Amino acid sequence: MQFDPALAAQQAFQRAETELGSDWNTVVELEETFSSSAGAEGREAYDQLVALVERHPRAHAFHAFCIYSTWQQATEETIPRHFQTGIKLCETYLAARNGKPAHDLAQIAELYESFRAGLGLNEEDEIQIEFTRDTPKGGD
Repeated sequence: MQFDPALAAQQAFQRAETELGSDWNTVVELEETFSSSAGAEGREAYDQLVALVERHPRAHAFHAFCIYSTWQQATEETIPRHFQTGIKLCETYLAARNGKPAHDLAQIAELYESFRAGLGLNEEDEIQIEFTRDTPKGGD
C-alpha cells in the first residue's frame, strides 16, 4: 500500500466535521468508542458509523473515513464481513467521483482492490481471464 490507512482515516475524519451537521457530536462519540474499545462495543460503534454513511450521501470525507476505518477493521479482525463492507463502501464512493479529492479517490481505489483480494475475488478474475483466453474460439 502506498499510504497509511490509519493516517488517512484521521485526516478524513478532521475534514468530515463540516459535512455532518447535527450528527457530528454523535460521530465523535462513536469514533472514540470505536478507537478505544475492542470486542462487541467497538464493533457496534463501527457499525453505527458505517450506517451513518447512508444518512449523509454527500459527506465524502466521512465516507472516506469509514472506508479507511473498515480497512483497519479488516486487518484487525480478518473476517469476510469486513471485506464485503469495504467493497460495498468503496463501490459507492467510487461510483460518483466529482467533488472528491484525487488523493482519496486513488487511495480508495487501491483499498477496493485490497478488499477484493482479501476475498479472493481478484484471483477469480485472473482465472476467468485465463479460462477465456484458453477457450477455443469457433472452428475445428
